[in-house]
Amino acid sequence: MEYGYLTDPGKVRSHNEDSVTIVKNVNEEILLAVADGMGGHRGGEIASSIAINSVAKSFSSIDNIGSKDEAIIWIKDIVSEANTSIYKYTNENPESQGMGTTLVLAILTKDYLLFGNIGDSSGYVIKNKKLHKITTDHTLVNLLVKSGELTEEAAREHPRKNVLMKALGATTTVEMDVFDVETDIEGILLCSDGLTNMLDDEQIMKVLNEDHTVQEKLSKLVLKSNNRGGNDNISIAYLKRGDVK
Repeated sequence: MEYGYLTDPGKVRSHNEDSVTIVKNVNEEILLAVADGMGGHRGGEIASSIAINSVAKSFSSIDNIGSKDEAIIWIKDIVSEANTSIYKYTNENPESQGMGTTLVLAILTKDYLLFGNIGDSSGYVIKNKKLHKITTDHTLVNLLVKSGELTEEAAREHPRKNVLMKALGATTTVEMDVFDVETDIEGILLCSDGLTNMLDDEQIMKVLNEDHTVQEKLSKLVLKSNNRGGNDNISIAYLKRGDVK
């Protein structure tokens, strides 16, 4: 099993508001997490770093995450704590009003695999050398697609496709969606929309299937995204196991 992560400001943004991490605990369980911050006066990067630091510090400090049910409770509790911290920071620093962050995470143990998300950063598993999206975007256009008011094709080009319906730090309380996923996978990919807005699933998988190291693949994905415009920060956390090279 190999894993790595990478974040890049892209070609358009003046600074990077994303945060990303991969950590292990004593029991060799793995947490991957990506957060895409938003807000003025560098508020976005503060929000995303609070979220990532909260989950990473808590996960690495425990010997093991416990049963699946205990892990789900841990996810919901730590996300609630991070949300409170971001909301509190905003109240104490009025110039950061409007800041918040997405958060997508995955926890892999020897017994189970869980994904969680808030916002529009994405979580995928790799199976049969293809990407399979696990998470559901909390966006206005996705809501319109689900209600039948918008086609998926129209949603991809919609001018308000980045409007979030849910984010960490936006309200006093928030609940993360949690997904229980089968463990017979070849890999895990988490990313901010700076990657998925530039590259489609086939383009991403073409790189992941190449005979390179994990870090080389991540660098190539960032390069390709920037070559296509790089209009947002790009963050990726990737774990490879099984048949994926």
